[in-house]
Amino acid sequence: MVVPYKHEPFTDFTVEENKQLMLDALQKVEADLGKEYPLIIGGERVTTEDKIVSVNPANKNEVVGHVSKANKELAEKAMQVADETFETLWRKSDPKFRADILFRAAAIVRRRKHEFSAHLVKEAGKPWKEADADTAEAIDFFEYYGRQMLKIKDGVEINSRPIEYNQFNYIPLGVGLVISPWNFLFAIMAGTTAAAMVTGNTVLLKPASSTPVIAYKFMEVLEEAGLPAGVVNYIPGSGSEVGDYLVDHPRTRFVSFTGSREVGTRIFERAAVVHEGQKWLKRTIIEMGGKDTIVVDNESDLELAAQSIVQSAFGFSGQKCSACSRAVIHEDVYDQVKDRVVELTNELSAGNPYDNSHFMGPVIDQGAYDKIMSYIEIGKNEGELLAGGTGDDSTGWFINPTVFGDLDPNARIMQEEIFGPVVGLTKAKDFDHAIEIANNTEYGLTGAVITNNRSHLEQARRDFHVGNLYFNRGCTAAIVGYQPFGGFNMSGTDSKAGGPDYLIQHMQGKTTSEMF
Repeated sequence: MVVPYKHEPFTDFTVEENKQLMLDALQKVEADLGKEYPLIIGGERVTTEDKIVSVNPANKNEVVGHVSKANKELAEKAMQVADETFETLWRKSDPKFRADILFRAAAIVRRRKHEFSAHLVKEAGKPWKEADADTAEAIDFFEYYGRQMLKIKDGVEINSRPIEYNQFNYIPLGVGLVISPWNFLFAIMAGTTAAAMVTGNTVLLKPASSTPVIAYKFMEVLEEAGLPAGVVNYIPGSGSEVGDYLVDHPRTRFVSFTGSREVGTRIFERAAVVHEGQKWLKRTIIEMGGKDTIVVDNESDLELAAQSIVQSAFGFSGQKCSACSRAVIHEDVYDQVKDRVVELTNELSAGNPYDNSHFMGPVIDQGAYDKIMSYIEIGKNEGELLAGGTGDDSTGWFINPTVFGDLDPNARIMQEEIFGPVVGLTKAKDFDHAIEIANNTEYGLTGAVITNNRSHLEQARRDFHVGNLYFNRGCTAAIVGYQPFGGFNMSGTDSKAGGPDYLIQHMQGKTTSEMF
């Protein structure tokens, strides 16, 4: 029997002991700043002259690490290693052995939880609460996918007859390219890799160039947990060189990507091309962006509504594909909710997350800062600036939480993904109108409805077209195994990470029939 798993608890940093443990972990991580990190191909450490420089976005003069950068030649070497390891070793391995590696990895990370969270504070500028949740989610992915593999390892029961015995089993696909994002730099990177590995595939891991150090730390965990060399190969590098080369490669069997709509659609298109020597159609598991809406009905808890909007919009500086970037509010309660959202927003501060008194840290880099600030300028011409609207990139990339009101639902800042601490408010005439506005983007990732009207909840369940819909809470913070995560339309392939059918997308079904 597979033992059920309850998700990893979050840390209460108001407890003095926990606070001190986190401060100790931050000091330990600071001692490692500026180190060099090699590629890992077939267990071999490979150092290159060309480096990715990972910096602390809260203090851009602080170098987190110098990471060796793969090129096409090294990507090809990694592909050959992964291909051979798959054929000679990993596809034949015992699923229980693979699951046990994940359980051991979970235990290793759990023992060093604050240390990993401290890395996230430094490399991505995550506030303590957000970093702790990221690390907890990584542990959850290990535990959940290990258990899911044990559930499906013997296949699914199908019908047989007296004259024949039929079996239906899942077998691995081959070499998978995992391209992970910088926002959930540990959880998504580790979860997508773990899912591909535990299902019997070998992996080429290309982490985001903004946050490659945490991925190296993850590789060390896998090695300590007993993962054989060559199963997961660590090859950070540029998307235009290494990423494109491997997406196009005829031996790549599937691509698992999390990131922007622009890059995701490009990968989807490239992966559809059949190259010389390729004998399969490549599988794609793609999670892209969102333009996520919280709908506030006139029959609702207005304080809950305002709190949900603010927490969902500005957690991790709005750098979540699930973040609330739009609130559609019934006109009868619009002014009340708007005023309270502004009050709550003005209570928030943005600063270096080393200091846990700040709700928000920085945005990830100069490119993100410039993009978000340009959208704020656009917003000033499209609606009323109610809060924030300012930034400071002198020492790190800090943008104050920003609220715009009285926006047209078709305004650019109501339609385009900003990926920063900016939320727009608009009015709806009634609940039907609110749902219509909520559905008027090309995305379909998350959404929330705040109402005490049961018929409106059921209407939203039927008509609000998003992959993850929440009632009377915010639209972020899906938990592995509790709220399988993935979206519709231009939000991706609705792969539902942390859900019961996620692993199967990394496998293919095989029927065998024996006549008696």
